[in-house]
Amino acid sequence: MTIDYRDSDVVFTDIVGVEDAEVLLAWLQAHGAAQADFSGCSHIHPANLQVLMAAQVRVAAWPAAGPLDTALRSAFSNGS
Repeated sequence: MTIDYRDSDVVFTDIVGVEDAEVLLAWLQAHGAAQADFSGCSHIHPANLQVLMAAQVRVAAWPAAGPLDTALRSAFSNGS
């Protein structure tokens, strides 16, 4: 499982594909404010990123330094 849904946290691990976006959207709509943990994530499909940005999810943990970390920090540069 690449996304683990916990109380108000969404934990991403490994490669998060496009097929996860619809479930992620539904979960966020049902749970409201959430935090994202990318510490175990190595790739996230842009569809999931769009869902997270539209929901204004806050980032609780960033991935390891590298291209994904740089891209996510840029995408969530609103102070998360």
